Amino acid sequence: MLTRATGTVGDDLAQRIPGVLSAALGPHWEFTADGPHIEILHPHRGSLYQPPRRSPTWREILDSLEAGFARDGAPRDACLPLRWGRETELTISAIQALDPVLKDGQPRTYRSGFIPQPVVRFTGQRDAQGQLMDGFLTSFVNVSRVQPIGGLDEYGAILNGWLTVLSQLGFHARHLSIYGTLTPWRRRQVEGITLRFRHLGLTLGDIVLLWNTDHPDRMAVDLGTGLERLAWARTRASWHPLIFGRFAQMATPPTLDALRTATLLLGHGIAPAARGAGGITRRVMGAIDPEATRLGVGAMVRAAYDYWSLFGALRAPWPEIARVIEEEGATPGIGFGGVAD
Repeated sequence: MLTRATGTVGDDLAQRIPGVLSAALGPHWEFTADGPHIEILHPHRGSLYQPPRRSPTWREILDSLEAGFARDGAPRDACLPLRWGRETELTISAIQALDPVLKDGQPRTYRSGFIPQPVVRFTGQRDAQGQLMDGFLTSFVNVSRVQPIGGLDEYGAILNGWLTVLSQLGFHARHLSIYGTLTPWRRRQVEGITLRFRHLGLTLGDIVLLWNTDHPDRMAVDLGTGLERLAWARTRASWHPLIFGRFAQMATPPTLDALRTATLLLGHGIAPAARGAGGITRRVMGAIDPEATRLGVGAMVRAAYDYWSLFGALRAPWPEIARVIEEEGATPGIGFGGVAD
């Protein structure tokens, strides 16, 4: 739960951020402030956006991100394990790599730099029927640059470097904007200030300045977006075909989303169980329509498996994952939730 931070550290940082960002981004941006609210726009923002003629592969997008971050001083680091077990059963953000600095006040990290982190979350926005809205998934890749910093100048440089990385992906600065509130928030032992960035009218992600409340000199930056959302903004393609490819019309979106997520969880060795991380796998598999498994799920599982393998080796082979999903759905009297109907 976020609360309003108290004290002078956050307020001092908030007052300094506009000047820091103005110096980092240069004179080709317009800054508007209304109390704690800030918006940063390109003066030529009204120009027409034309999506690229060819949509890049997931590998090409990942390689471009990795090369761009490396040139900006943030080489790729290994992903965190999907099973976390500290304050959350699963890793839900690459920022958890900075727990030692931000939560424990220690001068070390688990990871640092560019991390394309697969995550599972149930917080995606839904429509009136309870279906995930376009742009949201239960499992996705949290594209992040997370690292400790020594001061606000590094924070400004990281945001400026991100705009360069985006330009190498085909985004032009005139279609990008930054907005948010400079009011500091607090979550237990961590405080922060969040600004969001968007492409035209679509919010892509955010850049968060964070510090440990008891050790405010231990600051960090978490710059994040979703790989899938990034591709969506770049191509302006239809959401479901972009994510599920040739399978988009073969099953309902909830089943496809659940199959994709179950492949990630089972691939990391998180088998269905009554509680803990396994309970999340059971919950996900409960969303799979049993009718969709009658002719087998091997092709869809293999496609999802190939995607998740871009970010790290999976422990279980894809045929075993498909077998578990099919057998769970085919057991008489037992739903994917693993309990008697």
